Amino acid sequence: MNRRPPRGASGGRDAARPRPASPSRAPARDEEQRLFGLNACRAAFAHRPQDLRKVWLSEVRIAALKPVLAWCVKHRLGYRVVDDTELARITGTQHHEGVCFAMRAAQAPRLAELLRALPPGPALVALLDGVGNPHNLGALLRSGAHFGLAAVVVPAASTLTLSGAAARVAEGGAEVVPLLRAGQDEDVVAALRAAGFALAATVPRDGVALFDAALPARTALVFGAEETGIGEALLAAADLRLTIPGTGAVESLNIAASAAVCFAEWRRRHPVPPQGRPA
Repeated sequence: MNRRPPRGASGGRDAARPRPASPSRAPARDEEQRLFGLNACRAAFAHRPQDLRKVWLSEVRIAALKPVLAWCVKHRLGYRVVDDTELARITGTQHHEGVCFAMRAAQAPRLAELLRALPPGPALVALLDGVGNPHNLGALLRSGAHFGLAAVVVPAASTLTLSGAAARVAEGGAEVVPLLRAGQDEDVVAALRAAGFALAATVPRDGVALFDAALPARTALVFGAEETGIGEALLAAADLRLTIPGTGAVESLNIAASAAVCFAEWRRRHPVPPQGRPA
């Protein structure tokens, strides 16, 4: 989980990464975002084709993306077949998987809106404190989508955004699990408590063993960055502290691995019945 008590869960390389110019706000609805990675692009098109603006793809992806190209033709949107070198230039990475979409940025709901819209019964939210690694975010969104996470919430001052790299690693999970940024004056803890959530902070040791803990039907799992961890005020506000028991052969799991284990254990306690609604 987190590297050192009572501190956090991942992102030792975060400080070396470029920081967004305006981390305190969500992207405006008309802003354009470049997504890449085959599954990430397919999922974005499946969920919101109306947001597609332009497509770049390699020749080997033409067959896989025929429905997308047909949409482009029908709606008079541009697309270009380019080589891998051009795709690397457009996306800024070699890990583009042969496709890049320019899309209108998705607008996440406000926390209060999301909490009001949740159906009664079990729900799981992840609250990230100090986490900034886009690959960890992407992996967390992927496992969160698999286990039914309702949202990922970050503080107003967080540098974390849904970058193209995060969306690629999420493999479509970013279209299912929204990333919410708290407002400058929003009390996230109070809002979660009012909606019936208990806060469970993940710590590397001296917490209740995850597999023995009572995990409430409505749980907000709190994860901190590997080097700086969960802030003292947020840690003090937690209703329980959880530790993933292990052999001790390594100091801790990173946030992506910790989150997947915690999500899976919570879901095991609160399974989804066949009709797809929480039990």
